[in-house]
Amino acid sequence: MLRLLLLCLLLLFRAQRSSACPHLCSCHGSRVDCSSTSLTSSSLPNSFPAGTTELLLHNNLLTSLPNGLLDHLTSLSSVSLHANPWVCDCGVLYLRAWLLRQPPSLASHLRVNCSSPPNLRGRLVVYLTEEELLESCNYWYCDLALASQVCLLVFVVGQAVLLVALVVFLKRFERLTKEAKRTTEESFTAGEGHRSNEHAALMDSSI
Repeated sequence: MLRLLLLCLLLLFRAQRSSACPHLCSCHGSRVDCSSTSLTSSSLPNSFPAGTTELLLHNNLLTSLPNGLLDHLTSLSSVSLHANPWVCDCGVLYLRAWLLRQPPSLASHLRVNCSSPPNLRGRLVVYLTEEELLESCNYWYCDLALASQVCLLVFVVGQAVLLVALVVFLKRFERLTKEAKRTTEESFTAGEGHRSNEHAALMDSSI
């Protein structure tokens, strides 16, 4: 009985959460207005109310949409995505695929233009080919590969410096150990000689 009650409370909580108006947005019935709120791709709400029919995301700072963000909004009849600085690389693949799946009557692709890279600036996202997007991804991968190589080089140089420092330290420690040993032996020899002289002097005086 307790488990059933907990399950009902969990379902109720999820239902209330899914129907709640997202932070920074205003909601009027099934209309969700998140326009002109300086939203970025990282500050976008994780989800929108399931019954949303009109979603306004224009005039923000969006460069891409998280995968699956709009997939559960099956009642959408109007979406505005224009006036955002869309970056047309690997990160825009989901947005392009979602736009391609929408019926022409939705007109969500209107004025959804690339802001970068320069060779794609001004192009409509929905009309980009996969080859163009993958080509833009290659630059990012090249930059990542170069950065990785630089980091690896710095790591190797750092390890080499530490190794040289360790060798120098060990050699110095070995030299100090030998000097200490030699000093100890000399002190011991000198002590033995002093005791021998004292013993000889005592023998002479006793005679």
